Amino acid sequence: MSGAADRGRASGGLSGARILAVLIKEFIQLTRDRLTYAMILVMPIVQLLLFGYAINNDPRDLPTAVLVQDQGPMARSTLSALVNTGYFKIVRAASSPGELDEAVARGEVQFALTIPADFTRRVARGDDAQILVEADASDPAATGGAIAALSSLPTTALSRDLVGAVAQRGQGASASAPFAVVIHRRYNPEAITAYNIVPGLLGVILSMTLVMMTALGVTREYERGTMESLLATPARPIEVMIGKLAPYVAVGLIQTAVILVLARALFQVPMAGGWVALSLGVMLFIVGSLALGFLISTLARTQLQAMQMSFFYMMPSMLLSGFMFPFRGMPGWAQALGDVIPVTHFLRVVRGALLKGLDVAQLWSSLSALGLFVLVISALAMARYRTTLD
Repeated sequence: MSGAADRGRASGGLSGARILAVLIKEFIQLTRDRLTYAMILVMPIVQLLLFGYAINNDPRDLPTAVLVQDQGPMARSTLSALVNTGYFKIVRAASSPGELDEAVARGEVQFALTIPADFTRRVARGDDAQILVEADASDPAATGGAIAALSSLPTTALSRDLVGAVAQRGQGASASAPFAVVIHRRYNPEAITAYNIVPGLLGVILSMTLVMMTALGVTREYERGTMESLLATPARPIEVMIGKLAPYVAVGLIQTAVILVLARALFQVPMAGGWVALSLGVMLFIVGSLALGFLISTLARTQLQAMQMSFFYMMPSMLLSGFMFPFRGMPGWAQALGDVIPVTHFLRVVRGALLKGLDVAQLWSSLSALGLFVLVISALAMARYRTTLD
């Protein structure tokens, strides 16, 4: 009977009814796998929102600190013209050059402007007046547009302040600009993109490998049934977690060493110091990534789901962390989301230590954020694992 049915299927043409039956079966199976179904719907929406609203390669309103030692009207006009370019947002008035330097080093501001005490007098006399703009150029894409806008500042800032003989001198055929803008690109004066991208790759590679390896490794044990044997042992959840994640810590450390060596050997990435802060940040990030992978394994029922959830974590990590696009170019809500992602803080630690030589005290806020991430994710993973035991 079955042979006759087989011959009938072989000899007959395509059957719309049979195709429809298989189609319905696949849709039913898809709706039962709610996580996969949610990923199919959510992923394109998230991508559309991120690329459409959050990504901006020409950042505006970059935080700027100023040290104004000249309180004359020309200094005020220069500040107003700087803000009117749309690229600069004055967020801090410093009282000393050291305060400016610290603000730029910590990443609190992107630019630091100094107007010297004799600025107005030099402009009035035509005596080579200058202002100093220091830029955190560790990410060339974040400062390129703003630095280009500074080229027109000397000719437009004082157009209403220069009168009489000064104005006539400024309008002469051979006249020069009333003042000059001296730009000091710090940490990456040659605007080499690799200096910013290669250190950032450390965070992306560690996330991609450690989160996914842990999530898939533990989920594989559930699929194969070997986890049941582990659950039958007297090992406590924290002991199981430490035992399973410890080998991957070594993997992460080896990856870190390889990436740093190649970054120096192939791309000449500067190693300014900050090794204590870098080591602490690497350890916190590795442990946090492994804990996140363990948490994903407690939520996923199959390796496919674990991989999907890992990719869903990786996408905003790459787009909102400042790795691919300037962090300060994103709108406020996107920056708030980016601050929740551990990769964001890890990139600040890596770039701050390697390019700026910052120590633990100067990177404390980012290191604290990584420590909080480790505690929260580890607690959630333990809670989920206990649920699995029950």
